Amino acid sequence: MARSSPLRLLILGGTTEASDLARAVAGDARFAPLLSLAGVTRRPLPQPVPLRIGGFGGAAGLAEFLRAEGIGALVDATHPFAAAMTRQALAAAAETGTPLLRLERPPWRPVPGDDWREHATPEALAAALGPAPRRVFLTVGRKDLAAFRAAPWHDYLIRSVDPPPAEALPPRARVIVDTGPFALEAELALLREARIEVLVAKNSGGTAVAAKLAAARALGLPVHLLARPAAPPGLGAVAEAGAALDWLARRHAGTERGA
Repeated sequence: MARSSPLRLLILGGTTEASDLARAVAGDARFAPLLSLAGVTRRPLPQPVPLRIGGFGGAAGLAEFLRAEGIGALVDATHPFAAAMTRQALAAAAETGTPLLRLERPPWRPVPGDDWREHATPEALAAALGPAPRRVFLTVGRKDLAAFRAAPWHDYLIRSVDPPPAEALPPRARVIVDTGPFALEAELALLREARIEVLVAKNSGGTAVAAKLAAARALGLPVHLLARPAAPPGLGAVAEAGAALDWLARRHAGTERGA
């Protein structure tokens, strides 16, 4: 039986993919969407659907929200490294019987000419830079900067969406506050001007900040990446907003059941 009323949809966002999905469902009479942001970014971009900012209070709080708001479908489109939020979404969906889909961009893969190494933790990333001082382009996000205080002999050029707290910075650090997308020529100019010797990043995937990898390849620079956390078992996932929209359409039509 097809639904006669809009499907109440909660999108856990903060990524390009979440914004893509929000645009896809905006104005679609089949859906009543709500986009939720954790509030980490100080300057969130305008969105075409109703917006909620702030945490839920763990899996139990999210489950209560799903019940209270009558959420009929949940899409976890948080950052690939927001592992705690993904686990909470899975637990809350299981508790409430809410269909859940993970919308996550694929990780970056090396191509010929790349000199990449992946590491499991920020501490391993910092240690991999070695004992000799190097000029490092550091783009791991604010939360993981503190690990590099254990390697204070390097010169760090740090790029961040928001200004990092001073107490998280290694002593020899210069900060650039900027938001992608970034062009290849601009990334090449930045790396050359700063005389960067190694790039450190998270394996976030996507296109908005991928130009730094192409720039490192062009300049023959080594790249150290923080590997993605493993996805929880039993979590269905798609890579693009279009596939998520198809899944939601089936939910609205009532042609499928379960997650």
